Amino acid sequence: MKILIIGSKGFIGSHCVDFFQSKCFDVYQADVNESTDKNFYKIERQNSDFSLIFKEHQFDVCINASGSAHVGFSFENPSKDFELNVINVQKMLVAIRDYNNNCKFINFSSAAVYGNPQTLPIKENSNCKPLSPYGFHKLQSELLLTEYHKFFGLKTCSLRVFSAYGPRLKKQLFWDLYQKSIQSDVISLFGTGNETRDFIYIDDLIQIIDLVIQESAFHGSIYNVASNVETTIAEAAQVFFNSFSPDKEIIFNGEVKLGDPNNWLSDMGILKGKGFKPQFNLYLGLKKYAEWLKENA
Repeated sequence: MKILIIGSKGFIGSHCVDFFQSKCFDVYQADVNESTDKNFYKIERQNSDFSLIFKEHQFDVCINASGSAHVGFSFENPSKDFELNVINVQKMLVAIRDYNNNCKFINFSSAAVYGNPQTLPIKENSNCKPLSPYGFHKLQSELLLTEYHKFFGLKTCSLRVFSAYGPRLKKQLFWDLYQKSIQSDVISLFGTGNETRDFIYIDDLIQIIDLVIQESAFHGSIYNVASNVETTIAEAAQVFFNSFSPDKEIIFNGEVKLGDPNNWLSDMGILKGKGFKPQFNLYLGLKKYAEWLKENA
């Protein structure tokens, strides 16, 4: 199988490269960062163009792991966030339509499309009420995938990722905890600590991608990507420090961070019905992440 991974040098993209190379797929990469890897395409940060890749090759699968994944950035620079998460996706879809219309296209969306859900767990058909430009842009990218399936027959699929973590991740909660722990023994975080998230370890996320490639109809399909386990931020932070640096004290300032939801728990019934079984709980996943931090960060 011939597969293209766009954003191949990022957190999720680099793990996709490793996994599919280990399965002996014919893996091609594209990224804005330079690389000496073979079968690699450099994408320009400004005025990106994906046509050449699809002109020169016929792929069975394309995974788009590029774009911005930072809520705060989307408030500071909504135009750039829109370009990265919507315009670039539209450019990829046009290139696939024009040159490689049998290619299965997987795009990473986000649980940010849901905002603060009225009920838990969150199903794929729950109402979408984003709390940030980032969430709105991810929702718009999903509509693009639906559009290009409906009107042009493309094989598309959106993955609504909840709180993914693991080695190589250098942003979001656990990276923030690591950075703050270097500076102080007292760690201050937003909120009350009672806010909840549904964390998924990177290896389980990759398992879902592999499963979706095999089992999805790619009819503008949408899937939640999580573990179906609700964990408070306070508990998650404590589990992290138990693995990384047990002597730290955690305090919560009570302030609400702009764009952050209160409680998330994903319904994973659809993918579990297709065979998804999480292999990592938070304790095991954070133990591996802490080991990576000690060796690499």
